[in-house]
Amino acid sequence: MLALTPEEVVARLTLEEKASLTSGSSFWFTQGVARAGIPEVMLTDGPHGVRKQRGGADHVGLADSEPATCFPPAVALGSTFDPDLLERVGAALGEEAAAQGVGVLLGPGINIKRSPLCGRNFEYLSEDPVVSGVLGAALVRGLQSQGVGASLKHFAANNQEADRMRVSADVDERPLREIYLRGFQRVVTEAEPWTLMCSYNKINGTYASQNRWLLTDVLRDEWGFRGLVMSDWGAVDDRVAGVAAGLDLEMPSSEGRTDAEIVAAVRAGSLEEAVLDVAATRVVDLVQKTLRRDGHASSGSAHGAADGYDVDAHHALAREVAARSVVLLENDGILPLAPSTRVAAIGAFAAQPRYQGAGSSLINPTRLDSALDGLREHAAEGAVTYAAGFLLGEADSSSPTADELVREAVAVAAASEVAVLFIGLPAELESEGYDRADIELPVEQLALLDAVADANPRVVVVLSNGGVVRVGDVTKRSAAVVEAWLLGQAGGTAVADVLYGAVNPSGRLAETIPHRLQDSPAYLDFPGEHGHVRYGEGLFVGYRWYDARDVDVAHPFGHGLSYTTFEYSELSVTPDAEGLAVSVTVTNTGERDGREVVQVYTRLASSEVARPLRELKAFASVALAAGESRVFELRVARADLACWDIRSGAWVVEGGSYSVEVGASSRDIRVRATVPVAGDEVAVPLTLDSSLDEVMADPEAAEIVRHGLSRFLEDPDMVKLIGSAPVGRILGFPGTGVVPAEVGAQLERLNAERGLG
Repeated sequence: MLALTPEEVVARLTLEEKASLTSGSSFWFTQGVARAGIPEVMLTDGPHGVRKQRGGADHVGLADSEPATCFPPAVALGSTFDPDLLERVGAALGEEAAAQGVGVLLGPGINIKRSPLCGRNFEYLSEDPVVSGVLGAALVRGLQSQGVGASLKHFAANNQEADRMRVSADVDERPLREIYLRGFQRVVTEAEPWTLMCSYNKINGTYASQNRWLLTDVLRDEWGFRGLVMSDWGAVDDRVAGVAAGLDLEMPSSEGRTDAEIVAAVRAGSLEEAVLDVAATRVVDLVQKTLRRDGHASSGSAHGAADGYDVDAHHALAREVAARSVVLLENDGILPLAPSTRVAAIGAFAAQPRYQGAGSSLINPTRLDSALDGLREHAAEGAVTYAAGFLLGEADSSSPTADELVREAVAVAAASEVAVLFIGLPAELESEGYDRADIELPVEQLALLDAVADANPRVVVVLSNGGVVRVGDVTKRSAAVVEAWLLGQAGGTAVADVLYGAVNPSGRLAETIPHRLQDSPAYLDFPGEHGHVRYGEGLFVGYRWYDARDVDVAHPFGHGLSYTTFEYSELSVTPDAEGLAVSVTVTNTGERDGREVVQVYTRLASSEVARPLRELKAFASVALAAGESRVFELRVARADLACWDIRSGAWVVEGGSYSVEVGASSRDIRVRATVPVAGDEVAVPLTLDSSLDEVMADPEAAEIVRHGLSRFLEDPDMVKLIGSAPVGRILGFPGTGVVPAEVGAQLERLNAERGLG
């Protein structure tokens, strides 16, 4: 089969065979055609590990999969702000997928964190499309470097789990383009994923799986995507409409039912066979890509495994990445701990780590580190004691009571120099399939914190959670707060690495932590009602909302502390044809080696359209030795300065004086510069429906209407009064002496001369 092009392979197939190629053969495999030498390809869940189901392939099998490295989920990976690190993770995932005969790993997920309540936020990278796009592209590059396809998901506007299989995300085109599609656009154009997975939901009333505007007009015609579009499992509402719209592969198998619908539609003439040929060709192209991978260079089934991978090395990488993901939210100097410090490790999460979310991304880890073991690895012998403090799971008759657990924790805390309290969200609160009801920590855990802090105020709180939680009560009663997210199988030892200073914390928040749920952007429009959710906050998602409204937050986007300090200086910004060249000097002014995340934001105060106060445009994770000073150069692409112009239906860079702000968070700007940026010319057709102000701003159009409007134009107050009125309405008033239709015809001729028909 590799000797033929995909088009040549498809030309030899029957109609029924072509239809069969565009749906699965089972739950996890594409359909093969044995007589044509087309094997099945295995697709399996990611995105932070390989979830290859054991045994048969006819059910989800969430709890029974082959062992694989559970890397930190995306909620943690996003906090690294480090594409090089994520590319290494992607490559390791690719090695493991190849070793298990997997052709496509279903990930990464780069949906925007619109609301902190989304039950699947632990699988997504950020509330910002630049972070999601840059890091998503890195994961795809790493994965596909090993001959395993990525499946970028969930396309698009899949930002909640409530009613996810049918809800319509009703969103205006500017926020859709600038926030919810922009990360996908970056990954598609920069990393060329082999596949892309459409989401369950509707977008403005049309299912993503049969949305031609989304799957063809934007994805293929505008972005140049050349890969295969598959459905999320069970996302197809109308298979024929889906194929016509640009959906190439329905998953899982419908056991031939929808294949027959495709064949019938072609024979009835309601679906062109050429359209089916294109979809089938993309499937064959995917099959050929998987066959070219080392170990699969011959025809036959992809069920077999390739060479193995280094389990120990991957666990070590998982530990490195987890430590890099930890965000130090607060620290009064209590951290890092000394090995000799007498530490009370309190909280069931210390011994029973919560390291991943629930649902289709559930990984069966190759091993599992606990924080308790990690603390004892770093501490002097006998320096660490443990008390559970609370139970995870159901209690039985032999379980201690809640009061007994708290009393034990208080006694251990009182006898120690520092209490490290491990609290967070129980696993049942965060999962694919449903959203959270609030952002609160469990009441019994907060009560435990109060009791421990009363016994020993030197409390370090370590949080385990996949979505942000309210931290106000935690901050009040603790000396340090560590956001440890869900860190994968090596997260326990990684947290200990940070607590004891073996790793200087460098994680930064890829999402804002609000004081209250009520402060969040989507609070009044989440999760919608009666099958619709209105994206009423528009462009103002995440920090864009909080900063524009000057809402106080617990911790801003980009925030994270270190055991050292950094100084910014000598900012230089040079505009050129490709965008902005940004140069800044960063100095490690402390006594420890460390890593800083340099963040570049831009703002245009004099914009003609609504804009956020500032927007992240570039970032870099930079390592600096104690006392070291280095010049770092970052690029802001001109395309990233553009906003979507709803009049012309195009990306437009608005000219003006741009403020370039570089700092350590969206609210910790260290240096600023102002530079002029030349704008794009925007040619908008002028019609009788254009406003008076719009027409008069164009000299040629103004001459066309001036005669009929002379008596209005003589009075400045009148011009101000009617400036926003459609010029055709004004020309229709008595006494203008013109026929509006004739003026309209002249405007049409002017548009035609300008190529604006």
